[in-house]
Amino acid sequence: MTVVVLTALAGCEPAAWQKQPLGKEKYLLTIDFRASQTLRYKFVSSREMTVGWDAPKNAFGSGRRTENKSSESVEMVVSYTPVEIDPYGLTTIRAACESVKVTRSRGPRQDVVESFAGRTFELAVGPTGRIEDYSQLDELIKEIGEKAFRTSTEHGRIKEPDMINDFVATQWFLWDAVSSIEEPAKGVAVGQSWRSKLSVPTPMVMRKARDVTYTLDEVRPGENGQLAVIDSSYRPADSAPRQWPIPYSGTFQVAGAFGFYGNYQVLDLQGQGQELFNIDAGRTEEYSQHYQMRLKASLLFPLPGASPRITIDQNITMRLLED
Repeated sequence: MTVVVLTALAGCEPAAWQKQPLGKEKYLLTIDFRASQTLRYKFVSSREMTVGWDAPKNAFGSGRRTENKSSESVEMVVSYTPVEIDPYGLTTIRAACESVKVTRSRGPRQDVVESFAGRTFELAVGPTGRIEDYSQLDELIKEIGEKAFRTSTEHGRIKEPDMINDFVATQWFLWDAVSSIEEPAKGVAVGQSWRSKLSVPTPMVMRKARDVTYTLDEVRPGENGQLAVIDSSYRPADSAPRQWPIPYSGTFQVAGAFGFYGNYQVLDLQGQGQELFNIDAGRTEEYSQHYQMRLKASLLFPLPGASPRITIDQNITMRLLED
């Protein structure tokens, strides 16, 4: 049993019998990196935003509530290739952003996040999927973040709307469902739960996180191996880890629809998700995450009686593409 566990956790390709359940129907959920094998994934992060607020009351003591709706999404294809495999330590993965495209119902048609297309970065990853070195990704995020600002500073430093944090939400948290297992060598039983944190990408400048509870719902046969079905549920987190990347620095103003609001406060965040993890192949096949977040805000130019309320319906998906 010791040999089985060490071999699986080393990240090399184990034999089929080593992927059978451990004692008491427990399963090893580990990432397997295979030489010269490139995996391509399609990511989509989309949201619908509703901004509603009560107009000031008139002389008769009544006002009118108005709502504005908009949507935006970013679609990315990213490939991952192991360039250096250490069966007893860290594996170096080269990620290549093949394409990035943003669509909006209103607002700017171009988005600086599309500058990630054609760029590459490397990650140092352990056999459990935990990323141990984000340095190149962090530098790239900050580089693209600087491009979000207008070149002219005549009216101060102004940032255009962007979806950089949606890129962060998909790339910084790769394999989180399995890398957050506290004692991976002991395996996971059906019905077992564990916790983690994920980021909350938003159209405004915020640094928020969601607490995640993962649960191994079932293990079922798939076309290419056993599939671990991992359910997830979300709620507001008290704080975001300090080591998470921040694309921007300094003080600035925000352009676009959300440049008129400030002092955002999260009232609630609820949602669910599901991931299909191929136990035999040691890789994620697909996942989906959905949550609704409700916020209140204040107007930068106060209007007596106005009470802005914002609802964000967010979806994030990932799907393994065919070779």
